[in-house]
Amino acid sequence: IASIMNRVRDLKNKYRNEDNITDELNYTKISADTTDNSGTVNQIMMTTNNPEDWLCFLLRLEKKGVPQMDVGLLNKLIGRYSQAVIALPAEKHSEDESYARILVRFAELKALQDPEEARDQFHLAKLNCKKFAFVHVAFAQFELSQGNMKKCKQLLQKALECSAVPLEMLETALQNLHSQKKHLLSDEEK
Repeated sequence: IASIMNRVRDLKNKYRNEDNITDELNYTKISADTTDNSGTVNQIMMTTNNPEDWLCFLLRLEKKGVPQMDVGLLNKLIGRYSQAVIALPAEKHSEDESYARILVRFAELKALQDPEEARDQFHLAKLNCKKFAFVHVAFAQFELSQGNMKKCKQLLQKALECSAVPLEMLETALQNLHSQKKHLLSDEEK
């Protein structure tokens, strides 16, 4: 945990320094440049800075393509999700479902580039937002996709022990794991 927290702190410092320079350049003009969305990001950060606005912005950005097929979009999305994670303090937003969704999606995108970093991000999401079943299921799905069936089962069982909700989601995921399905939840079950 200490290692993960140090890594997060280093990332925050790195991006905070880069963001301060960007913010100073963009402060006087909320950018009209729609390709990098810096105006929207600045507007979110200077006004509401809440998980709902961030998630809405990030999901709109994702609709511009398929990150699995477009490395440029993937990198852009990872950068924007990273900004959101840094801008939203966990201690303030850990009970917010939109915040949990941002953490999970960030980890899923990182999994496309670097499974070890993705594992760290999933772990961070689980630590910060343990009451949401979908956080545990997403982490378990990641471990299953990496061939770690035992770890997948452990994650789901621990989610049951910590009373993550909805309980039905966890039970369905465990049933699908025992049935040796590749996906813990179908699109309908999600």
